Amino acid sequence: MAGALVNRRELLGAGLAVAGMPALAGEARAEPAPPAGPWHGLRIGVASYTFRSFGLDVLIAGTRRVGLDCVSLKEMHLPLKSAPEQRKAVAAKLREAGVAPLSCGVVYLPNDEPGIRNAFEYTRDLGAPVMVCSFDPAIVGLLDRYVAEFDIRLAIHNHGPGDKRFATPDVVWETIKDHDKRIGFCIDVGHTLRAGVDPAKAILKHRDRLYDVHLKDVDRAEPKGGTLEAGRGVLDLKAVLAALVKIDFRGMADFEYEKDGADPLPGLAESVGYCKGLMVGVR
Repeated sequence: MAGALVNRRELLGAGLAVAGMPALAGEARAEPAPPAGPWHGLRIGVASYTFRSFGLDVLIAGTRRVGLDCVSLKEMHLPLKSAPEQRKAVAAKLREAGVAPLSCGVVYLPNDEPGIRNAFEYTRDLGAPVMVCSFDPAIVGLLDRYVAEFDIRLAIHNHGPGDKRFATPDVVWETIKDHDKRIGFCIDVGHTLRAGVDPAKAILKHRDRLYDVHLKDVDRAEPKGGTLEAGRGVLDLKAVLAALVKIDFRGMADFEYEKDGADPLPGLAESVGYCKGLMVGVR
């Protein structure tokens, strides 16, 4: 909590200092170009796992309530075994409400082709360009064929120290570096920090194949760190957002608020508001 207070005070103090600083004598005053909205052109959404205890209607209402317009859809809001008609109906309902399904997942791809094909058809029927996923690295060669057939990008989700497949973005890279460029990253900033890796540096390093980002904060930069409201933890979210702006990120960065599953809206709203405030100081 103390760290969060320091962050907020630094943010406010920096803004006041800049606002009150006079131009140097004889110096032309150059105003920066206005950013593209409060998120500087970034596409910011909600990972539907945030609303895992609720149905689709609550997910839609919660996403709109915090001022966001896109989601990464998890299976509890649309089962992988659903029929194509059901998938398309859910996609239509989301879009009619002003919420775009820009990715889905995390999808845990099986080691069999019927299951893999179903997951790609699911993503296609939803109209999402990205599938956030995890899989046995042994099948990555097979996935080359599916991303080419469906023209869908795979964003491998790193799940931190407990993930025996993909603990960090660098481990993901070792698996995918010689494969189709449509196979890339979903960098989870919280799990990345828990694994001892700076998530902002990881974003810059793997920018060319970064297709999705999970936004969150953690209370400790260690394996047992837990998630909490953005701004209350130790993660440098300003550096993360600045890195996304720097690389002109065109995927979706989605808030995955894992705390308070029975009542996620207040914490999600706090997280969105805090990060929107941080964007004031990002150039």
